[in-house]
Amino acid sequence: MSTTLPRLLLDGASERAQGAAMREKEYGIWQTTTWSAMAEMVESMACGLYLAGLQRGEHLVVIGANRPRLYATMLAAQSLGAIPVPLYQDAVAAECVFPINNAEVRFCVVENQEQVDKMLEIRDQCPQLSNIYYDEPRGLRNYDQPGLSSLAALVEAGRSHSKAHPQLFLEQVDKGRPDDVAALFFTSGTTGNPKGVMHTHRSLINRAEAGKRFDRLSDSEEVLAYLPPAWIGQNIFSFAQWLVAGYVVNCPESSSTVTIDLKEVGPTYYFAPPRVFEGLLTSVMIRMEDAGAIKRGMFHRLMALARRVGPDLMDGKSIGFLDRLAYRLGDWLVYGPLRNNLGMSRVRVAYTAGEAIGPDLFTFYRSIGINLKQLYGSTETAVFVCLQPDNEARADTVGVPCEGVEIKLSESGEILVKSPGLLKGYYKNEAATAEVLTSDGWYHTSDAGFIDASGHLKIIDRVKDVGRIKGGAHDGAMFAPKYVENKLKFFSHIKEAVAYGDQRERVCVMVNIDFEAVGNWAERRNLPYAGYTDLAQKPEVYELIRDCVEKVNADLSRDALLAGSQISRFLVLHKELDADDGELTRTNKVRRGFIAEKYGVLVEALYGGKTEQFIETQVKFEDGRTGSVSATLQILDAKTFAPVKAAA
Repeated sequence: MSTTLPRLLLDGASERAQGAAMREKEYGIWQTTTWSAMAEMVESMACGLYLAGLQRGEHLVVIGANRPRLYATMLAAQSLGAIPVPLYQDAVAAECVFPINNAEVRFCVVENQEQVDKMLEIRDQCPQLSNIYYDEPRGLRNYDQPGLSSLAALVEAGRSHSKAHPQLFLEQVDKGRPDDVAALFFTSGTTGNPKGVMHTHRSLINRAEAGKRFDRLSDSEEVLAYLPPAWIGQNIFSFAQWLVAGYVVNCPESSSTVTIDLKEVGPTYYFAPPRVFEGLLTSVMIRMEDAGAIKRGMFHRLMALARRVGPDLMDGKSIGFLDRLAYRLGDWLVYGPLRNNLGMSRVRVAYTAGEAIGPDLFTFYRSIGINLKQLYGSTETAVFVCLQPDNEARADTVGVPCEGVEIKLSESGEILVKSPGLLKGYYKNEAATAEVLTSDGWYHTSDAGFIDASGHLKIIDRVKDVGRIKGGAHDGAMFAPKYVENKLKFFSHIKEAVAYGDQRERVCVMVNIDFEAVGNWAERRNLPYAGYTDLAQKPEVYELIRDCVEKVNADLSRDALLAGSQISRFLVLHKELDADDGELTRTNKVRRGFIAEKYGVLVEALYGGKTEQFIETQVKFEDGRTGSVSATLQILDAKTFAPVKAAA
């Protein structure tokens, strides 16, 4: 492989000039950009940026949702040998300061007025930020700031320059090399400043091709691009793999129309974190609870059949004639309409990653005929490390090492990876690079796990988070907080959980309820509430959550390694954990240490034996204003179970 991402674009434009490359929904209508039109747009942008002074090796920030013009901007920068740096569009202005200064960014391309306002707000802290281009002009007519201009004007200037210098673009593309840095991804680390992960054209293309071959992807696939482009997963599925496979990428109109757009597009290749699959299932179950008795009874009866035989059908196993006939009837009455309602009637391959997915959730999708599988990877590995083959999808593993990947375990149980998709290094951070990359090419994932007898990788937790219970009946027992938290999140009523227990006698947990699911549950029981805080502290809700906690404890008691991780006490938080409040990363991972510090009074109350605790917390609203939420939180004990001994 000796090519680059811009070269792949030109190959696509040559092979399928009038074929659809991307679609974007505007004002309710899907607009198509062909491969040749995309190549022309990239050429004009590249020439415009060249005229504006963007240099080879320089960084260019891109902020916005999935939009063809923003993807074209990334390709235009790469065509000139510059390096695009996608940042999260929902990040507050202050979060953009470090990446922009760290990467010495002069050029920034943003989607709309909201992102322009952020850049203007931090300009005093980023004095080198000289050029800001915006795609959507709405609301910006009266803005008069130095260096602020529309992307349309840049494209027009570039188009004129390209006509005058027709060889310029191709000459610049031809200077690119596979081992040049192609993109810089800032990780949303749970502690300290984010690190800039450098990936080359070679590493991104290699992993995209490995995934393409594994799932036999072709240019006939349809993909919905709705996750943040700053996330490596979205960049692989809707950028690198798009260029490698040549399929169509569809960009939703807005975040609020994603569910509708999903049904309209009917993707064949789909990716979503477990949280999205949980949300889709929750909405289905809420609607079914509101359905009539006959319809509800039929649904539950046919779903019981699907859970029993559906996964075997997906795995190509033999089932009885009567079961097969009954399943076909169920597919006509329930499963087919349900897939269509979810927007997954055409899905051939669906992946989930980022967090563990609950067995019941995983089984539900596979039982109704959706080929949902798991993968394992990270920003540093360009996503594809392990993938699940079609007939070997299991909820408790993340698949087998994919093409070109080697895995071994350190003495501490940490997973080490060698792959063509590894990062080139962390930008301006040789010390951090040396911590994760060995001299002989092994990457320290910081995840603890093991390879099971069938060759599949199982993840236990982050190595640094795996602790030990100290004292009490389970002294010395392993404590894996993420494992416990994920088990709790398998319940539709629990949206988030934060577990503590390392170097303590017992495990205690803070819980976020799922406001929609619990709200619907409360309404069906005529239980009034005045908002999240009020609902969260209802005694009936506490009993609902206690039932979930005790079911998790019963399950943990059957695990010889983790029986000591059973939850002794819990509380329901008075507010939802939020990235804007620093409690979650931008990829919605819990910042456990930060939460322990912020809610130290609650941790003390949990371990101090208190039955209630007052707390007042400052919160940040979307418009930048701050306020506070206060409540007296109840703290309940949960039943724990004696470890179940394995049969001899």
